[in-house]
Amino acid sequence: MAQLQQVTVVALILFSAVMVIIGIATYKKNDTVEGYLLGGRKIGAWISAFSYGTAYFSAVIFIGYAGQIGWNVGFAAIWIGIGNALLGSLAAWLLLAKRTWSMTQRLNSKTMPEFFEARFGSAAMKIYAAVIIFIFLVPYSSAVYKGLGSLFVTIFPSADINIALAIVAALTAIYVAFGGYVATAYTNFLQGIIMIIGVIVMVVFIVLNPAVGGIASGLEKVGSLGRAAGNNNLTSLFGGANFKFLAFNIMLTSLGTWGLPQMVTKYYSIKDEKSITQGAVISTAFALLIGVGAYYIGALGRIFVAAENGLPKGGYDMVVPQILVKTLGMDGNIYTTIILAVIMLLLLSASMSTLSSIVLTSSSAISVDLIPYVYPKFKEKHKISVMRVLSVVFVGLSFLFATANITFIVNLMSFSWGVVAGCFIGPLIWGLYYKKVTKAGAWAGLVSGVAVVGVMTFIHTVSSGSFAFAMSMSPQSGVAAMAASLLAVPVVSALTKNIPAKNVDMAFDINGGHNK
Repeated sequence: MAQLQQVTVVALILFSAVMVIIGIATYKKNDTVEGYLLGGRKIGAWISAFSYGTAYFSAVIFIGYAGQIGWNVGFAAIWIGIGNALLGSLAAWLLLAKRTWSMTQRLNSKTMPEFFEARFGSAAMKIYAAVIIFIFLVPYSSAVYKGLGSLFVTIFPSADINIALAIVAALTAIYVAFGGYVATAYTNFLQGIIMIIGVIVMVVFIVLNPAVGGIASGLEKVGSLGRAAGNNNLTSLFGGANFKFLAFNIMLTSLGTWGLPQMVTKYYSIKDEKSITQGAVISTAFALLIGVGAYYIGALGRIFVAAENGLPKGGYDMVVPQILVKTLGMDGNIYTTIILAVIMLLLLSASMSTLSSIVLTSSSAISVDLIPYVYPKFKEKHKISVMRVLSVVFVGLSFLFATANITFIVNLMSFSWGVVAGCFIGPLIWGLYYKKVTKAGAWAGLVSGVAVVGVMTFIHTVSSGSFAFAMSMSPQSGVAAMAASLLAVPVVSALTKNIPAKNVDMAFDINGGHNK
């Protein structure tokens, strides 16, 4: 274990140095708001695709989701990874990327709240969207720390986890505050390469481990262990009795990306249409590899982790860390130790990339969307300065929420993905494709996300007598919120007054609307 700790520390130091260097080196490329937030809209296909993919997958998927769903659902959990690739990446890029890229340029929108304001002619809509982003995304980012902390504890059992997470927070704050989106994009590319190498090596070494004995043997062993524990669904192709649970998680984690601002704004920064086509293919391949690899490893958890009262010893978050340490960190072999250090960087990379995307989105919601509304004379150079400061503040808040374990914040985390996606998915997609969306229709979509999640949470809590049960039903609430948003926009639009023609002309470039 001492050798593992030494190698991991060296790897972390080298990784940290590179992140800081990238942040400082890109500092001078951010002298405008568009440069700081979008890299001047000059980001190529590979960088854009990796930035999208690394923002999609954080340590939460490897530690929390893969461990829990793999333990309970078995190998059918792989369908979530496939859904993330085909729906959350490929379909999202094909449906949203080109339209978002072109329309946001015509409307001169640098954030999703700005897009709503320009598309639907409502400053209040911009403020509402900015508030939703701030309230739900900052707490969500604290989940990133929690996932990463589980592996730190496993490798460094005597270390103070808060110190380790504080170092991660400081690194993220430095390169985001200094380099903005350019630094984030380049570090995401590097982090993406580490994630690819880490996942491939992780899967190969674990499958070849004698405890697994190959793909077929692993499948048989997990099935046998499941049946012994009273779970006959672990080798079912579609999850057996867990099919409904699986379907809701596929829909939430895949279709949710269509409405999440930290994902959608990746399209804003792409340099040209050719890069969009290439980016769709690259991001899909990346998501397929990372998603399927993570859930496959999680499904093998029962082979390595003992069960206590039907649950994994140490909790769900410790399933994947225990698999890794038992397969790669126990034999004292320097090569497997280095591999485990690389996987540690994989999880660190996944966490930092997701965190940096959320921080940029949240800081822009305040400095670009909220403050100028209250103080119209707010200059562009001041917006950049405030964004840098807020990036540091938001990273600090995320760290505080994660380590303080504040009950209210933990509850917000459980519903954040569904609320944000539920609010934005309807107005965004209909706004991109349908010229007759009205202001009232867009508002109906924006409000329905919060309303549906709130009502369903209340009903689940009252009916079960337990708020914990309502939290466990957050995937269903999130999917319902997205469906409600997509339905509310066209229905209400059909019954209400159209927005001014100039807004539509500008958005869809009708009769040279962008020149009017």
